[in-house]
Amino acid sequence: MKKQLIRLSAIAAGLAIAATGCSLDSASNSSGNVVNVVIGYQSKTINTVTAGTLLKAQGYLERRLNDITTRTGTKYNVTWQDYDTGAPITAQMVAEKIDIGSMGDYPMLINGSKTQANERAHTEIVSVTGYNPKGALNMVVVAPNSPAQKLTDLAGQKVSASVGSAGHGTLVRALSGAGIDPKTGVEVLNQQPQVGASALESGQVQALSQFVAWPGLLVFQGKGKLLYDGAELNYPTLHGVVVRRAYAAEHPEVLDAFLQAQLDATDFLNQKPLEAAKIVADGSGLPQEVVYLYNGPGGTSFDTTLKPSLIEALKGDVPYLKSIGDFAELDVPGFVQDAPLRAAFAARNQDYNRAVAATANPSVLGGTDPVCNTPVTDAGRASELWLDGSPSTQPAATPTCLLKALRDATAKGANVRAAYVPDAELGTRWFADKSAWVRDGQNYLPFGTPAGAQRYIAAHPGSSAVDYQQALSGAV
Repeated sequence: MKKQLIRLSAIAAGLAIAATGCSLDSASNSSGNVVNVVIGYQSKTINTVTAGTLLKAQGYLERRLNDITTRTGTKYNVTWQDYDTGAPITAQMVAEKIDIGSMGDYPMLINGSKTQANERAHTEIVSVTGYNPKGALNMVVVAPNSPAQKLTDLAGQKVSASVGSAGHGTLVRALSGAGIDPKTGVEVLNQQPQVGASALESGQVQALSQFVAWPGLLVFQGKGKLLYDGAELNYPTLHGVVVRRAYAAEHPEVLDAFLQAQLDATDFLNQKPLEAAKIVADGSGLPQEVVYLYNGPGGTSFDTTLKPSLIEALKGDVPYLKSIGDFAELDVPGFVQDAPLRAAFAARNQDYNRAVAATANPSVLGGTDPVCNTPVTDAGRASELWLDGSPSTQPAATPTCLLKALRDATAKGANVRAAYVPDAELGTRWFADKSAWVRDGQNYLPFGTPAGAQRYIAAHPGSSAVDYQQALSGAV
């Protein structure tokens, strides 16, 4: 505890020095008065874009570092390194070649475990990029023609996953909860996401369990269908930022600039999600419709604060990591340090304690539904229509209202780019045309998976499954 307090004091003192415009000398200077800043990110992992793809594209970090240069004369050379998963970022941080990285919850814990033996490489979590309180959007998908209707149908099958990733963790938890031994009940192939996607398409595996944005991408492309949503676990998942603490101690002004820039990117995404989706799509190569699935209203909660519920979730993830391999004991509370982020909030005159206590998604749909002519106020039912050529999206108060809007728009010859609905059971934002629909009286309810729809039907006599076209034509 004493060592931890000393370290926190050192960081806080360094941040104070940075705020006065004084730069600390560092062995990491490449030459003369130039400080290297190497950032590892994952362009296609949408939940990290506020510390990666969007942050890079907007140039927020470079502008803040340029302000420091203007005050102090110290120059900064920023290098962005793009990876498919968190594992190679961790390897580079162990080698002291990456200073700041962003990744998912399980990879962050592995990062802390692997770097702690080397004081120069030792990392700590300093912010969250995005989270989901139920664990939604980490998903298992199967081929479009798969007969599988529920997770237990995968018993004895081959499943692609990146071992140690958030997607793999979801699979292990889900299989265990379904009564299937994750080590013997299925054959897990350790593959990078794009390799697994190809394996699913070619039939080499029967399912793929991955983190965002791979499940949504495959379903959007018609190369997969959703079998299992991690929200069924009702267990928080998160992505965040790790920094080498030796680097942060030597260059606290860099960490402060990064966190301020992340806050800039987070504000931009929450205030202008459609514009942010285009920027991320351009930077990642992903379809804008897929990006907007995750960073649109009601998708991932983009909130930088290190909430106690998320820290508890990280502690609960440790047994999983121990079960899959050699995982050195990690002091999770000591691994998470919020002092730099608190300082960043204070510099903006923002209340960190109030922000950390907030639990609602910062980005929600609002306005008035132009078809049902009613205010959009219920986040659990609010839906969204995106027409081709339109500079903005159209809100719908309920999924049934969305169906009517879709029918009206197509009757007028409009082309639909995408339509989004919340899963009626789990709340997960999903594609309307890829959902399993249920009719219950005059209401049409969307579910991400066939299993979810069947659970509702079993509990509501008189309701029945309908396909998407039947839902479109029947909505009144």
